[in-house]
Amino acid sequence: MWKLIAAAGLALFVLSACNTVKGAGEDVQAAGHAVQQEAAEAQDAM
Repeated sequence: MWKLIAAAGLALFVLSACNTVKGAGEDVQAAGHAVQQEAAEAQDAM
């Protein structure tokens, strides 16, 4: 029984880590879009 509980806990940990990495990836993507937008605006201003 404890093996089942340990496996369930491990699965929850792994799944929560995936969500954390996904969120971080989305943050990096949003930052990339912001940099790209600023670069386009700077280029248009030249």
